[in-house]
Formats: sequence, C-alpha cells, structure tokens
Amino acid sequence: MQKTVTLNNGVNMPLLGFGVYQIPDAKQCEDVVYEALMAGYRLIDTASGYLNEEAVGRAIKRSGIPREELFITTKLWIQDAGYESAKLAFAKSLKKLQLDYLDLYLIHQPFGDYYGAWRAMEELYREGHIRAIGVSNFLPDRLMDLIVHNEIVPAVNQVETHPFYQQAKSAAFMKEQGVHHQSWAPFAEGRGNLFSNEVLASIADKHNKTIAQVVLRWLVQQDIVAIPKSVRKERIIENIDIFDFELSADDIERITSLDTGETLFLSYHDPEFAKMLGTLRVEL
Repeated sequence: MQKTVTLNNGVNMPLLGFGVYQIPDAKQCEDVVYEALMAGYRLIDTASGYLNEEAVGRAIKRSGIPREELFITTKLWIQDAGYESAKLAFAKSLKKLQLDYLDLYLIHQPFGDYYGAWRAMEELYREGHIRAIGVSNFLPDRLMDLIVHNEIVPAVNQVETHPFYQQAKSAAFMKEQGVHHQSWAPFAEGRGNLFSNEVLASIADKHNKTIAQVVLRWLVQQDIVAIPKSVRKERIIENIDIFDFELSADDIERITSLDTGETLFLSYHDPEFAKMLGTLRVEL
C-alpha cells in the first residue's frame, strides 16, 4: 500500500506520484503512464498545458486499475482562468481523461483571472466533481491573498522544490496555512549537475541507492509530495523503490547545505516572465 498524506479536507494523497511534463508524444506518454501504473504508482500528475491529457486517460483505461485506487491531478492553464472559462476547461479536461471526477484540480499559474477560476473550482468541489482543489507556483503573498478573499483554503501548492532550491520559508508558511507542499522538478531536470553532485553521491553510496532515489526519499521523508518523470521503464521502477531505507539526520543536514535559495528555472517575481506566460496561448 502506497504511503499517503492527508490534505486539509481529509482526502488522502499518495506521497509519490508520476509526472508527465514534457511528454507531448501521445503514444510515448500513454506507454510510460501505463508502465508507471503497472509499477505501482497511483498518483498521476498532468495539466491541460502539457497537451497529453488524452494519452493519460487512455493509459488509465488500459491499466484496468479501479478508479478509486487512483489519484489523478490536472491543471487549469492561464488562458482559461475566469469563472465561466474555468468550468468549460474543467469539463474538457475531464472528457480528455475519460473520468467522471478529478482527485485534484490546480490553478497552474498565479496569473490571469485566477479569482474567478477559484470560485468556479469551489463550486465544482462542493458539487463533488473534484475531491480537492489547489494551486501551483503561488508565492506566499499570492497564496495568502487567495486564502483571505475566498472560502476554501487550497489543499495543495505545487512549487519548484529540489536540493538546490528547497523553499524552506515557503514550506513553513504553507504548513502554517494547512496547504500541502508538493514538489515539481524534484531532480531540477538535472540542472546544477545534480546527478553528479558529490554530497548526494556519497549519501547514495552509503544507502546503496541512486542519487534520484536519495532526492525522492529526502522529499517524502519531509511529507513533501513528489512527482518525478521518466520515459525509461527501469527509471520509473527505480524511482518508486524508496520506501525501504531512511535518511539519517546527518544525511538531511548535508542535503540542507546544498540549498542556494535561488530558482534554477524562472522567477515569478520577474514581470517579463509574467508577461510571457500571460500572453502565451496554447491549443488546448
């Protein structure tokens, strides 16, 4: 039985899942999601902006796994932010995934009319179409603003989190507010030479594990939900094999020392980045 965390509305969410960002090829995406489900993953994380919801839906159907055993997440893209458009986008995502309900629906980016979108999501949640609602990439100030001016506190905030950008202050804030911390890019997409880092390599050698397994163990040991992605079957299997060892306090301290406090991707404080995302149109 996969380990879970309990969200602020009592829903249980698997601690480890499988992400499908940057797998736009339909056949490949369907195959790797199917392999992940066969390997034991029960949380699958996609987004309308990834353009692969239909492939994920086919893999789910192909797996034959009872729906109640799965935890499926997708996300609302910026161009669909707003009350009416969010409801339409949700219906479209549900149809593509071939599902009757979602386990978690996230606002993908903190731009556009996400207040209107949140009101629509609150209604969909109350009507039973979504088991939990949350956000992604929300900095503490925007997260607090959303909490203060709405009725439902987000269950999850999915943010960049890896050994080089550990989000300690944001994590503490989220915990205070009852918002569960979820990591995207747990391996930093290999940036910063993560897979050859000497500290991580020595900890991996000590436990007879890989660097990837150490990073995932470091996250889940802190109750941070991780969604690693791979298109290789052996890595998919390897990444879920992290529940038979435990990092020591010294291991954790050494990994903590790797934190630079800086994003390895793009800053949400950058107005040019906000402009670029806000004007990006995706053929959904």
